[in-house]
Amino acid sequence: MCGIVGYVGKQSAQDVVIEGLRRLEYRGYDSAGVALVADGEIASAKKAGKLANLEAELAANPLPESDTGIGHTRWATHGGPTDVNAHPHLSASGRVALVHNGIIENFAALKAELEAAGVVLKSETDTEVVAQLLGIEVDGGADVAEALRTICRRLEGAFTLVAVDAQQPGRVVAARRNSPLVVGVGEGENFIGSDVAAFIEHTREAVELGQDQMVEITADAWTVTDFDGNPAEVRPYHVDWDLSAAQKDGFDWFMRKEIHEQPRALADTLLGRYATDGSLTLDEIRIATSELRSIQRIVIIGCGTAHYAGMVAKYAIEHWTRIPCEVELASEFRYRDPIVGPQTLVVAISQSGETADTLMAIRHAREQGSKVLAICNTNGSTIPRESDAVIYTHAGPEIGVASTKGFLTQVLACYLLGLYLAQVKSTKFGEEIVAIMHELETMPELVQEVLDNQQQVLELAADFADEPSVLFLGRHVGFPVALEGALKLKELAYIHAEGFAAGELKHGPIAVIDQDLPVFVVVPPRGRDMLHDKVVSNIQEIRARGARTIVLAEQDDEAVEQYADVLIRLPKVQTLLQPLVATVPLQIFACELATQKGHDVDQPRNLAKSVTVE
Repeated sequence: MCGIVGYVGKQSAQDVVIEGLRRLEYRGYDSAGVALVADGEIASAKKAGKLANLEAELAANPLPESDTGIGHTRWATHGGPTDVNAHPHLSASGRVALVHNGIIENFAALKAELEAAGVVLKSETDTEVVAQLLGIEVDGGADVAEALRTICRRLEGAFTLVAVDAQQPGRVVAARRNSPLVVGVGEGENFIGSDVAAFIEHTREAVELGQDQMVEITADAWTVTDFDGNPAEVRPYHVDWDLSAAQKDGFDWFMRKEIHEQPRALADTLLGRYATDGSLTLDEIRIATSELRSIQRIVIIGCGTAHYAGMVAKYAIEHWTRIPCEVELASEFRYRDPIVGPQTLVVAISQSGETADTLMAIRHAREQGSKVLAICNTNGSTIPRESDAVIYTHAGPEIGVASTKGFLTQVLACYLLGLYLAQVKSTKFGEEIVAIMHELETMPELVQEVLDNQQQVLELAADFADEPSVLFLGRHVGFPVALEGALKLKELAYIHAEGFAAGELKHGPIAVIDQDLPVFVVVPPRGRDMLHDKVVSNIQEIRARGARTIVLAEQDDEAVEQYADVLIRLPKVQTLLQPLVATVPLQIFACELATQKGHDVDQPRNLAKSVTVE
């Protein structure tokens, strides 16, 4: 949610900022704007709608040349997506410009304070309140950095704030609390971004900012302090992917590219997980083995797709470790007063590592004494930094808003966690763990096999482009696959889609089965004959009521053939690993159906890539 860019250096600030905003479009937004420091004044432009609207405005009304600037793509929270509500916001005197990601929870009291002092606010946003407060401090003689620190100490909520002062060219200041912010370190130029994609074209050297920290950048230096002005410790790091990773490589959508990147992403997630003695090693496990052995309960938290990855994980982790495992929506976790403690391991799944609901949930868990392990794709993001351990998925940048390789690599990372815990707690023999790892190492090739045979799914999507509703059924690990398939269709095609546990069919959902209703059914491998046969019975039940059955079943499953209107063959794998191959056709189907309907697949309406406010 909301892209932020700041720049000081030798290039045209406007060009760098606009390029950075374009790299951040995937986060979702509904307006965009820039502010430049030039000739002792702030020059700014902002427009509702896509970045192209802002570029047209800048072409019609050019801003002066500048080497210092900030920019923003906004996803509306306080106030609708209008030109006036778009960022940047200027102080009353016009001396300060500010952009903001997040929500200021005490903005109403601060707004009342400003209005009582005679300040007239032009927008409906909480952001302008901060801009006006900052302007008052600066107009009163405060240095812009000290002024921002003063204001931050008064704010409640989640925020990244980036500001410039017309009377201090060559300088950008920024602060963060519960919202992402990184610094890009260049030669003779420095950058600020809500994501490294904002500056990856110019530098791959970055600095992560911690909680309640502030940074000042000039062309030649950067300085980080806490909100009281004390020097703060930070961790520089190297970004291990380059600009080409954020390009479409000939695909029509980033999402389609990322679907095809899944074999490589899975291989990268598996890379380096073996120690020389054959045992598993993970990224940053800062929890003592003795503490892991004492774990009596696991709670997995996540939102959306990450939640479904956790549902898959529950089956595998309980089966391999015999540790009771629960899966909860991160957005609900801390509000129900959960019972967690030192013998509970909380596993937080987040692609971005900045998901606000999940971040607040892990903080609550740690306050209760639980250890937290993060599964994340983004090195240096907040959730891994605040966790006791982390497994990075190493999937590379995921630009499409609807997660694809993020989901598969999260599931794979959960499998690795389950096997690691089985190793620690000795619930599986070493040769059993090695055997499962060998199976996992075949997954990239098997996913590629699914991709190589996707034409059937593409044609199916074209045939179903006008369908108003689609259902998905599954059992065991096929149930979360069904939920994920339905979610992708809702996100991208904007049609009614629901996922059900097939065993629940007769407990209500069968009532919605109608003539010609498309129903996807994920059939368990024959290795679990009891579940397999029950799902085949479910297929017969819905087909008898007129539904069109699209059946996903392993290659040698002949029992389903006579009951499938469309049969999609999957590579043969053990039941627990089936989600890695069964999810891919559903991703392809949703992407192609949305394309057939003329939708923007990479930026679905009303959605943002990273939800950084609760």
